[in-house]
Amino acid sequence: MRKLALKDEILLRVEKPARYIGNEINSVIKDTAKADIRFAMCFPDVYEIGMSHLGMQILYDMFNKREDVYCERVYSPWPDLHRILKEQKIPLFALESQDEIRTFDFLGITIQYEMCYTNILQILDLSQIPLLAKERGKETPFVIGGGPCTYNPEPLADFFDLFYIGEGETSYDALFDLYKEWKASGAERSEFLRLAAGVPGIYAPSLYEASYKEDGTLASFCPNAEGVPSRIEKQVAVRLTDASYPVKPVVPFLKATQDRVVLEIQRGCIRGCRFCQAGMIYRPTREKDVGVLKRQAYELLKNTGYEEISLNSLSSSDYSKLKELVDYLIEECGGRHVNISLPSLRIDEFSLDVMGKVQDIKKSSLTFAPEAGSQRLRDVINKGLTEEVILEGAGKAFEGGWQKVKLYFMLGLPTETEADQEAIARLANEIAVRYYDIPKEKRNGKCQITISTSFFVPKPFTPFQWASMHTKEHYMKSAQTVNEAVKNQLNRKSIRYNWHETDVTVLEGVLARGDRRLGAAILRAYEKGCLFDAWSDFYDHNKWMESFRETGIDPDFYTLRERDMEEVFPWDFIDAGVTKAFLKKEYADAQKGIVSPNCRMQCGGCGAGKYQGGVCVENPD
Repeated sequence: MRKLALKDEILLRVEKPARYIGNEINSVIKDTAKADIRFAMCFPDVYEIGMSHLGMQILYDMFNKREDVYCERVYSPWPDLHRILKEQKIPLFALESQDEIRTFDFLGITIQYEMCYTNILQILDLSQIPLLAKERGKETPFVIGGGPCTYNPEPLADFFDLFYIGEGETSYDALFDLYKEWKASGAERSEFLRLAAGVPGIYAPSLYEASYKEDGTLASFCPNAEGVPSRIEKQVAVRLTDASYPVKPVVPFLKATQDRVVLEIQRGCIRGCRFCQAGMIYRPTREKDVGVLKRQAYELLKNTGYEEISLNSLSSSDYSKLKELVDYLIEECGGRHVNISLPSLRIDEFSLDVMGKVQDIKKSSLTFAPEAGSQRLRDVINKGLTEEVILEGAGKAFEGGWQKVKLYFMLGLPTETEADQEAIARLANEIAVRYYDIPKEKRNGKCQITISTSFFVPKPFTPFQWASMHTKEHYMKSAQTVNEAVKNQLNRKSIRYNWHETDVTVLEGVLARGDRRLGAAILRAYEKGCLFDAWSDFYDHNKWMESFRETGIDPDFYTLRERDMEEVFPWDFIDAGVTKAFLKKEYADAQKGIVSPNCRMQCGGCGAGKYQGGVCVENPD
């Protein structure tokens, strides 16, 4: 009771105590004495963002279906609670039981974004778990990371005992069973790491060594113990329809970033955009059976009380049963006054027809992602969108009643020129022209076009992983070029322009393609107070640059250098399904502006067919 009273006392002193009290609808409460394995599932960002993450909800549900496992949740404390926990030396606690994280068997951290790396150290620090894996004892939780950033886990290698590469539905049961055997045996901590390294998809960084050439590039990366695999193969839930899925997700007390039911309809993407990491690492494309989706949608709405359902996919338009599913949802949701959200739709007649059925046109805006302003550059990145298709789609949308359009682009793409940058403004103007071509009496108010640009970061396992980045000055000049071009357009009053922070982009590039030498700089940045780096109000670029200087790291080495085609990458020990030969071919085709067909049109031979699932089985030729 003393423990709970103390926590109640400190929660009265923070801005939003509901972030930390647990007991939400559908949260799982178990008898801790009956659990053989205590697993703390962590999202290293604030509660409202973490509660919006589908992957964490899936694993939370899946783990708790095992009687011998009790999975609880923990999120990054906001700075107000962080300060109190540090000052009073109170260990960070889990939401469900309020027990200290340091008493658990596992601390599992989902790593979705490079700018959350210092928040990972915050979680460890506040939990009073040694930050460096090599300093942890037998009674300390095993810290395991998962998520897209683990496709290059090396910058975080010093801080994690294990990484899980791939989709969590496949190997966790084997890992948990192994843990119970190890615990009963009384063996040393290092023995569990060695045994875990034999589980498919599990990477134990302490069991590998890296050596470097005089120029700083990687010379070799090899296991340092017998029986440890030299390559780690990503794990794939091939039969997605049969995979575990939560129909009773936890409903947050606070309004989450994604405040709605989420229905995952497929994984992967057939499109093959050359900048997109998700489109490569989640191959092959796998669909869920539409009958199962209908049942799940019904159960999700019944068990949560949400007033909106969102169809989750990298490219919703490519789900083959989308019309049937949407028609069912309209019929099912109509009487309940539940909205249907369809993100990631393409700009074509079919998608617009679907959106017209489910959206309140007067209130909504359409979101398109041409990514590049010119046709030449869209061909380079394999976007598969022509200007004719974009303008035709926009025209049909305007005729259907929409007048608000959001356009997303990237600056700094390989081979980009100033003409490509100016083409962004011209394309937006042409879309506005399409709107004003409609007779005035048939328009739905004033046309509003919002351009947003982010800056390109070459990610591992994409065809552009060899490409260089630019300086922050170059990125800012590019944004200014677009801004000036917008001012010169005839319909400039209908166009608004926003752009991403340049400093954050540079750091993201360093962390995305770095090696394990970066661990020292990440640690130094946290010691200097860097935290919530994904939040512009908190990000401190000067402290990061100081951290690099003090640890002898040149960030330009990781960003401004185009990679040699034969260079060994820090992530080359991971088998992500797509082969390096395929990525090299795609990079060469990009330089020539050659467009590759999507996976349903023609197999590109990327390597993901070995999983014998999804589109690779449906269309093997």
